[in-house]
Amino acid sequence: MDSREYGLVMARHLLAVDDLHYGLWDGLDVTVANLPLALQRYTDLILEALPPAAVASRLLDIGCGTGNMLVQLRGKGYRADGVIPSAALAAMVRRRLEEAGQNNARVYESSFEALDVDSQFGAYDVALFSESFQYIKLDDVFQRLDRLLPPGGRVIISDFFKTAAAGDGTPASRSFGGGHTLADFYITLAASPFEILHDEDITARVSPTIGLLDEVLTQRIIPAVETTGVYLHGRYPWGTRLLGWLLRKRWEKLRFKYLSGYRTREVFERYKNYRLLVLQKPA
Repeated sequence: MDSREYGLVMARHLLAVDDLHYGLWDGLDVTVANLPLALQRYTDLILEALPPAAVASRLLDIGCGTGNMLVQLRGKGYRADGVIPSAALAAMVRRRLEEAGQNNARVYESSFEALDVDSQFGAYDVALFSESFQYIKLDDVFQRLDRLLPPGGRVIISDFFKTAAAGDGTPASRSFGGGHTLADFYITLAASPFEILHDEDITARVSPTIGLLDEVLTQRIIPAVETTGVYLHGRYPWGTRLLGWLLRKRWEKLRFKYLSGYRTREVFERYKNYRLLVLQKPA
């Protein structure tokens, strides 16, 4: 399990949420109590962007996380399947589908790049990337989607991209990684057969999530970890010293990323642009 998958599972346990994506905070107080509602509003925004299930029911949720979105899609009549590269998360998704009585859904335990799209030629009406597009290589993503979707098929992307300010050399620029450069994305998209039906900037609507997560991390999780460290050092001083030495580089990297004071809503909005896009393959 890599760090992204670990974070998703831990968020489910610590914050009682089923997803690890940004929330949509329109009109909501930014509190932990409202986080589940903000996350569901984000999900609802994506559901509203989809074509009706009666028109385009075959959907592939690429990077389906713990399966929460997948279950909701199936409940709304979509014949939705999922793609997830983690064995641990794939097992979690299958359990959730089984509990929801959706045993006929397929879960591909694979990365999108390794998925055999030729054997699934034109098999899906919609390809969905809910905060997973940032992990997909731009090189051939649209060629693969072209084979996966029939004429008129749609691609839904809800994710953040790097702005032109990314990599400007300031310490703050190193506090937020991930995402494709927005300009590179548009260049790659322009060379593909796909057309833009909808392109919306929702950065300011989701960025309050950063401030909330920073608060949870600095005021709850870090103090708990430090207390545990003091306890372990008292019980196992040589073992904790050795562990601290072995993990020192990793810890310094995490300390800068999360505790340097740069991980704020304002910094996020400078270096990231969060967009909701609907693309269509020409009929």
